[in-house]
Amino acid sequence: MTQEHVYEGLFILNSEAYARNPEEVSGQIAKTIETLGGVVRVSRLWEERKLAYPIKNHRRGTYWLTYFRMQTDKLVELNRQFQLNGNVIRFLLQTIDPRLEDALVEHALASPAQREEAEAAAPAADVYAEEEAADEE
Repeated sequence: MTQEHVYEGLFILNSEAYARNPEEVSGQIAKTIETLGGVVRVSRLWEERKLAYPIKNHRRGTYWLTYFRMQTDKLVELNRQFQLNGNVIRFLLQTIDPRLEDALVEHALASPAQREEAEAAAPAADVYAEEEAADEE
């Protein structure tokens, strides 16, 4: 019996191909997942940026973020399909805790202004202040 997991996929796409036909290039990700029986929860552009080092002679990459559900036994074939896709320069798939799925999808669906507002409302903890307090004790 196979299990279904929630995955986060971060893809670096060929920026030149994406600029010529964004719907086709980004649509290949969702199409590949759905062909293998997965369900895409959200799929969106993250950003385009210069790569830290050239990958397959590419100096720029378009980052694409996807959250999806899929049977674990289909993951090997999914990896293979993305490795063969010429528009995918690199990718990373991670298993996500199902309890976090709705929050992550909601965050990904929010506009950039809404995401900044949410991050500003919940500032990160001051790690150094916590370490200093622990050292004083």
